[in-house]
Amino acid sequence: MLAGLRAAGEETRLRILALLAEGELSVSDLTDILGQSQPRISRHLKLLAEAGLVRRYREGAWAFFRLDESGAGGAFAASLAAWLDRADPELAADRERLAAVRSARAEAAQSYFASVARDWDRLRSLHVPDDAVEAAVEAAAGEGSSGAVLDLGTGTGRMLERIAPKFGRAIGVDASHAMLAVARANLEKAGLSRVELRQGDIHALPFARGTFDLVIIHQVLHFLDDPGRALREAAAMLAPGGRLIVVDFAPHEMEFLRTEHAHRRLGFSRAQIAGWFAEAGLSCDLSEEVTSAEGASGQLSVMLWRGRDRRVQGDFPLRKNSSFEVA
Repeated sequence: MLAGLRAAGEETRLRILALLAEGELSVSDLTDILGQSQPRISRHLKLLAEAGLVRRYREGAWAFFRLDESGAGGAFAASLAAWLDRADPELAADRERLAAVRSARAEAAQSYFASVARDWDRLRSLHVPDDAVEAAVEAAAGEGSSGAVLDLGTGTGRMLERIAPKFGRAIGVDASHAMLAVARANLEKAGLSRVELRQGDIHALPFARGTFDLVIIHQVLHFLDDPGRALREAAAMLAPGGRLIVVDFAPHEMEFLRTEHAHRRLGFSRAQIAGWFAEAGLSCDLSEEVTSAEGASGQLSVMLWRGRDRRVQGDFPLRKNSSFEVA
């Protein structure tokens, strides 16, 4: 406790803790927000990490930090951040700059999506063929139900083409108008005009909690600042016994995907996803690498995880006339 007090007892480090209480950030993010040099910010972070207040992990050439939720130090840091006066002008200005950093990043990702809307599927050629991934998702989804499926970050709508016929209702959400236009055209061409498409934020979905039998997040998490938050929001959409399927890359070091294609994360480990599932109240009952029929996996390894809502053991499908929209 004394080490934590000593580490936190400095103005810049208090500001860092307040920012990390809002979510994990990179060193670059913190230098932009606080207007201080990288060596100085790194020194502050080192002291906070040594005191057990924050946790550091590397991802490719980047380093990310968050409050250390695994021990007493992280709990102390969170309590300290909550105690700070949010109306303080300096802390308020920090939050404004944090919002600007996140907004700029989101705009860059959305601009990227818009620029590649017409050939998005072609860009997936770096990994195992799409049909192998789609087949794995279908297998993990099971036989379907008369209830509802939600596809988050639906992109071109391809997953909905495969999964929607198995469910009574299907909804796709994407942040990009351009991608939704492509998805709408593809679904209409496939005779699936009943599928609903919504523009929305994966972190703040416009649906009632507990209303979907299945939620799919296919190749989306690596674009996000806070994947854990997105998974918690997705899990909140699940009906009792519902399932969440996540498809994304295993950890890799292809930095060009970050710089040229707006990837925020260079893949995820089995432990990372399982940990986020647990935080969201899900049990991870499937974790597997997706390979082609020939056993090939491509330049990037694709992983599939399935989490199940713990509230019951069986499935309780929703009726077709269930209400989904938030009032």
